[in-house]
Amino acid sequence: MLKEAIATRFITPLREGGSLPGLVEADDHGTYVIKFTGAGQGRKTLVAEVVAGELARRLGFRVPRLLTLDLDPDLGLGEPDERVQGLLKSSGGTNLGMDFLSGALGFDPLAFPVSREEAGRIVWFDALVNNVDRSWRNPNLLWWQREVWLIDHGATMIWQHNWPGAEKSAARPYDASDHVLKPFAPDLAGAAADLAPRVTEDLLAEVTAEIPDAWLADEPGFESPDALRRTYARPLLARAAVVHERIEGIK
Repeated sequence: MLKEAIATRFITPLREGGSLPGLVEADDHGTYVIKFTGAGQGRKTLVAEVVAGELARRLGFRVPRLLTLDLDPDLGLGEPDERVQGLLKSSGGTNLGMDFLSGALGFDPLAFPVSREEAGRIVWFDALVNNVDRSWRNPNLLWWQREVWLIDHGATMIWQHNWPGAEKSAARPYDASDHVLKPFAPDLAGAAADLAPRVTEDLLAEVTAEIPDAWLADEPGFESPDALRRTYARPLLARAAVVHERIEGIK
């Protein structure tokens, strides 16, 4: 399970993202980026962050460590921004935290080198989870300690927002024509040969077990959190074997 901590101080909102994450201190003395259940698509965005982030980590990508942060809504009483205060008040309980990479830079494809192999692996992974938010406009990559780190996976697995159509949606091609790493001539065949066999039923069960029950409870059509976890895993398992054939926009 993800590590658990309690948010003890809200430091500042981070206004770069549309969902308005924030920076907090926790009872373990760590500093974390917090993403709120009360923002945007709510807990489903956080589920996507966990599934994509923990799967990426197990496949060898660099991803900031994830944890759950328990938030007391009264923590925002002194926040002057009414929007931020409202977000804090509506997000009591279990939220998502991730390590704050102090000094990290936003990825610039003109400034930072990426090999064909690494570019291929990242594009393949984004196709697997159907990440629609890794474009040159908004890379959602960081450059930290002279390496590329993957962040912000809340816009992945969009099929979770319509479970009756999930299987059909998950089978669709992935358009990589605007992907930030397209200029690096991604080696997609090499990435598929390495990564696809590693996406197994057991691995996905391990990844989906990291989702807190609180974010899965009361989902219409599912009798239990575990039943929903299995439904999250199925499209990824089916997609892994063939997704390299469905990546469009990269020759």
